[in-house]
Amino acid sequence: MNDRPAAEGADAAVLGMPIDAASAEAYVERVLAWAERGESRCVYACNVHTLVSARLNPDFAWVINHADLRVPDGAPIAWRLRRQGHRGQRRVAGPDLMWLCCARAAREGLPVFLYGSTETTLARLRARLRRAFPSLRIAGSLAPPFRPSNAEEDRRVVRAIAESGARLVFVGLGCPKQEAWMFYHRESIPAVMLGAGAAFDFHAGTVKRAPRWMQEAGLEWVHRLSRQPRRLWRRYLVTNTLFIAWTLGEMLGGRARGGKP
Repeated sequence: MNDRPAAEGADAAVLGMPIDAASAEAYVERVLAWAERGESRCVYACNVHTLVSARLNPDFAWVINHADLRVPDGAPIAWRLRRQGHRGQRRVAGPDLMWLCCARAAREGLPVFLYGSTETTLARLRARLRRAFPSLRIAGSLAPPFRPSNAEEDRRVVRAIAESGARLVFVGLGCPKQEAWMFYHRESIPAVMLGAGAAFDFHAGTVKRAPRWMQEAGLEWVHRLSRQPRRLWRRYLVTNTLFIAWTLGEMLGGRARGGKP
């Protein structure tokens, strides 16, 4: 296990996991400040699946607890933060955070790296980013094999990213793999690593994202489930059910103790 101490200053906890409350603009400012200084940091976009997985797996909980920034990616997470006194807290989805960071990186001249997905998706993603942000410096991109990488392959990837000069690394390996990968390579890559999740597919256009009204209503998961029912039905059935049950338990327990639910 990495012995780096847990990140300080988390504003709230959801299912026992720390979440940092702020606006999208404030998250971007923090990320860009770290990137400009060339600091090695981990930024996770935490949704229901992330937090339920952490509660079920102590090792993964350790990874989440020791992140540098945990963003509420998921309407239920933002809702819980508002219930805890963080009025106006909004969901900041991973794909949106990535897009905002790319826009700022383009203006500031900070190079980015794309790690994850497939070569086809990465090619489309690079083209989309260059159209949207002509001045964005893409230092490199890599698609990992669809199997566990061996030690030598992993060393080559880390070396390529570290030597690319990237200050922002977007990692699209899926939860919980991407969070664990970032955490265990934090001291080896001098850049801010941000978990992108499905952002690569959304921005590349290989997967259609939910309409804005569904995103704002907290129904993006319904759209994703309708598009990929065989892959996602078990995930949403289990994680959503557990999240609701555990959240109700927290709220009822808070009321019984006379605290804020």
